[in-house]
Amino acid sequence: MESLKVRDYMTLQAVTFKPEMSLSAALEKVNRSQHMGGPVINEKEEVIGFLSEQDLLDKLIKVSYFCQDTHLVGDCMHKEVLSVSPNTSIIELADMMKVGKPKAYPVIDNGKLVGIITRRDVLQAIGKNINECFQHPV
Repeated sequence: MESLKVRDYMTLQAVTFKPEMSLSAALEKVNRSQHMGGPVINEKEEVIGFLSEQDLLDKLIKVSYFCQDTHLVGDCMHKEVLSVSPNTSIIELADMMKVGKPKAYPVIDNGKLVGIITRRDVLQAIGKNINECFQHPV
């Protein structure tokens, strides 16, 4: 399984946000996607933050209650982002994703965002390997 790499299981089309985007616009993007958040990128497509469902939930309750969409993605995002390279081993990533760690990691190659990988993707990679381990010829 050591040969399984992030590049083989990552999603190429990550939902992304701009720091100047309103939180209501970010919520619309999350609701239209299958992702629980995503990287915040600048004009050079460099990852400068990460916006999660939890970040949205925290601020959007107030937006909804007061009907004032005054928060921007840049105000609410996590600025310290854990990321991986396409060549990261699935085993290594699984270890990184243990309890309390992010459920999704931006995949960065040469400083640019190239995709995203989630716990579900890692579990699918492990599941595929387990199936191959236990297949018996009939």
